[in-house]
Amino acid sequence: MTPKDEYAFIGDPPMFRPHADEVHVSVTFTWDIPEAKRLVEAWGQYYDDVRLGGPALGDPGNTFIPGFYVKHGVTFTSRGCNNRCPWCLAPIREGNHREIARFARGYIIQDNNLLQASRSHISRVLEMLKKSRYPVSLAGGLEPALVNDWFAEELRGVRVAQVFLSADSRAAVNPLRKAVQVLKYLGRHKLRCYVLIAYNGEKVAQAEERLEEVWEIGCLPFAQLYQPEDHYIDYSQEWKQLARKWSRPAATVASHKI
Repeated sequence: MTPKDEYAFIGDPPMFRPHADEVHVSVTFTWDIPEAKRLVEAWGQYYDDVRLGGPALGDPGNTFIPGFYVKHGVTFTSRGCNNRCPWCLAPIREGNHREIARFARGYIIQDNNLLQASRSHISRVLEMLKKSRYPVSLAGGLEPALVNDWFAEELRGVRVAQVFLSADSRAAVNPLRKAVQVLKYLGRHKLRCYVLIAYNGEKVAQAEERLEEVWEIGCLPFAQLYQPEDHYIDYSQEWKQLARKWSRPAATVASHKI
């Protein structure tokens, strides 16, 4: 998701630096804030105006400029979420779900919960995507319980690269099963599913069982190790291996070949 243009950099200032009036250091995860502050000082040696911001510092996402902090093609058509999942910071940082009336064009939809939008808004988003020159990715994670026949039929007119659903708890498995039935025409290779693991004392065996169930339903799982807001958990090798196996499609598919 990182921009690749000539004004985007990762880490310390390079030997050859472009002219700029401002330098923005964007930080996504709270545990990276100390490194972000160090980068402010490093870039401050060469630029007078170096600013620190991003989701980790509570940015509610009221403004979005394509290509800033995320690569071109990514866009947001809505912000926030009405759910209050205990593991998720989206409603805390961005508030309740709200539609962006004049959203930027794009083909990678990164909304937290697109399907909480009105049908008219979703129709506008899908009409934009139907005209895309590039295969489309609904990457923010669709709430399975909100997937319905109308949405599935409208999505048929979109050239889909991948659609991400979500199943972050045991209770989400049944709604996921129904959503996959509605979207089964996409096939497993296009139906991805975010699966939060290691949350609230979950054991490795329990997480693996849930990931296998998501696979059997017909999705390609994308495992995400839980990280709290206030510190970083350095997981055991067993957890890391499980996450690696279930977050890399080639590894996941290879492990299920007969």
